[in-house]
Amino acid sequence: MSEQPSIPGPHEMRVSNADRERFAKVLHDAMAEGRLTLGELEERLDRVYAAKTFGDLEPVVRDLPGHQITLQAAAPSAPGRVGGRGTSSSAIAMLSGADRTGVWTIPPTFNAVAFMGGVKINLMDARFEARETVINAYALMGGIDIIVPPDVTVYVTGSGIMGGFSNRSTEGTPGGPVLRITGFAFWGGVDVRTPKRSKGRRKHLGH
Repeated sequence: MSEQPSIPGPHEMRVSNADRERFAKVLHDAMAEGRLTLGELEERLDRVYAAKTFGDLEPVVRDLPGHQITLQAAAPSAPGRVGGRGTSSSAIAMLSGADRTGVWTIPPTFNAVAFMGGVKINLMDARFEARETVINAYALMGGIDIIVPPDVTVYVTGSGIMGGFSNRSTEGTPGGPVLRITGFAFWGGVDVRTPKRSKGRRKHLGH
């Protein structure tokens, strides 16, 4: 009688990119709280992105109190949000404005440039060509407004030079799209936000 292969335990399960992003967010939050130095953050992030199993990831956050990471693989991406071909790869506003809104598909890399102008990127009704997307945002004496739906995980690494760059990294639905926003704002601003849903108003709307 042959032996049945043993079922892998939680620590032996393979991790997804979404799982790595969850752990990376914990490390960034820990550095913001003063629990990790920049050098420690970089060293641990290297370990996170090189991890293959949950057993590789768990020790990276073991000494961070207050952070409980569930050793559970992320669910598959929500149907209808990921897939298709990108319909626009850039939005450039020079002394003017540019909008990307409505139903559209954002490619894996999207460039937004605002030079003495304004760019609005609305992803509320957008699809994502890939599960991980990078927006390179550059505001030069202008402004870039990025509106992100609540099911999308956002990882912001941009910086402001005599300007403002939103530092609002948020965690979306496990298995949902992951959005990385990088770049810089010089005498300008890059704002990343998730609109609040109104619970009461919708009930009174007739259309």
